[in-house]
Amino acid sequence: MNSFSRQRRLTATALTALAVAVAATACSSGSGSSDTKGAGTYTVWDPYPQFGKGSAWVNLLDQCGTKAGVKVKRTGFDTSDLGNKALLAAQQGNSPDVLVVDNPVVSTLAEAGVLTTADENKLDTSKVDPNLLAAGQSGGKTYGTPIGANTLALYYNKKVLKEAGVDIASVKDWKSLTEALAKVKKAGKKGITFSAIGTEEGSFQFLPWFWGAGAKLTELDSSQAVSALSLWKDWLKNGYAPNSVLNNTQTTSWQEFASGDYAFSENGTWQLAGAKKAGLDYGVLPIPGANGGNAAAPVGGEFVTIPVHKDTGRYATAQKLATCLTSTDNLYNTDATLSYVAPTGEVKAKQVAANAELKPWVDAVKAAKGRTSDELGTKYPRISEQMWKAVQSALSGSKAPKDALSAAQSAVK
Repeated sequence: MNSFSRQRRLTATALTALAVAVAATACSSGSGSSDTKGAGTYTVWDPYPQFGKGSAWVNLLDQCGTKAGVKVKRTGFDTSDLGNKALLAAQQGNSPDVLVVDNPVVSTLAEAGVLTTADENKLDTSKVDPNLLAAGQSGGKTYGTPIGANTLALYYNKKVLKEAGVDIASVKDWKSLTEALAKVKKAGKKGITFSAIGTEEGSFQFLPWFWGAGAKLTELDSSQAVSALSLWKDWLKNGYAPNSVLNNTQTTSWQEFASGDYAFSENGTWQLAGAKKAGLDYGVLPIPGANGGNAAAPVGGEFVTIPVHKDTGRYATAQKLATCLTSTDNLYNTDATLSYVAPTGEVKAKQVAANAELKPWVDAVKAAKGRTSDELGTKYPRISEQMWKAVQSALSGSKAPKDALSAAQSAVK
C-alpha cells in the first residue's frame, strides 16, 4: 500500500474509535520523540512509561535488539495517548518498527491501514490461546500477537465472609452470590464494590455480568442484558453495593475494598501487589455466570504489532524483535513484570507452578473475551459508550434497566 492510500484511510472514524480508554493499570505520562531512524536503529513504542532504563522490560528490549544485531530506540507513552500517536505517525510516514498497543485499539489501527498482518511478517501465533488472539483479529486476519493478558475477577475478604457465616465454596452463580451479600449485610459488614463510572472502565466492569447472562454486544436491550443490569440495580437498592460505584474508578473501588470492610471487590490482576500491601487475608474467585460456570470477562493486555512501512526491508528485523519479545523464554519474566497471565498454555503452566495464587486468574483469562471480538472492531467504542450511559441511568434511578438499555440500543443503531 503506498503512503498516499494509507493516509486516506486514516479517517475521523479511526480517530473517534480511539476514544476507547484502557481499563487496566494506570500509567504515568511518558514522553519521547519519533526521530528519523537509522539503518541500524529500530524504534519500539510501548504503553509502559513506568518502566525506565535499567528495568526488566527495557533490558529485554535491549537484549532483543542485540540478538537481532541492531540498536533499539524505545519510547514509552501513556496508554490513552499511544493509539492517537500511532495514527499520527502513520499519517506522517514515520511509524515505529514495533508497536506494543492495547488490544482494543488493534482492530482500529488495522482497519485504518496502519498495521501489517501476522501472516505478512510470519509472526508465529500458533501457541496463543484462541480467545486471546481474537482480540487482535479483524476481517478474518490477525494483527500481531499478545504479550500477555489481564482480566477481572472477584477478590474476597476471608475475614468478612467468615464473620458473616459465608462459605466461599457456596458462591457459584448470581443467586448464591446475592445470598452471600445478604448475609454480609446482616452481619453489619459491606457487600461488594465495583466501578460503574460513565467511562470505558464502567463498561469494562459491567461486561462480565453482561456476558455472564448470555447477552451480546449487538443486542444491548436483550432480556439477558436487562437481567445483568437489574442485578447491579438490585444490589444498590438492597444496600449490598454502595452508591459510590457510580463515580468509582477501578482504583477508588479498590481503595474501598482495601479498607477491609467489604466482602467482595471486582478488580484485576494489577491489584495483586496492592492486596498484599494492604495486608488483607484475601482470595480470588472468577466472576460467576448467571447460572454457574465462569463468566467471560473482558481481556486486558497488549499486542506486539508491526506497523506498515514504505521501506519493507525493515520488516525482517522488526519480526525478529517482535518474536523475541513474545518468545516462550521471555514471556514468563515479562508477564511477571507486567502482572499478566501468559497468552500460551506452556508459560501459564509455568506461572501456576511457581505461584499457586495465579490459578484463579489463569481460569478467568481462559474464559475471557476481547471487547472487539466477534468482528465488532471500530463499532465497539460506540456500543460501549451507550452501555455505560445505560448503566449510569439505571443505577442513578433515572431510568428502569429495560428502558435504559432500549435507549442504548436505539442510539447505537
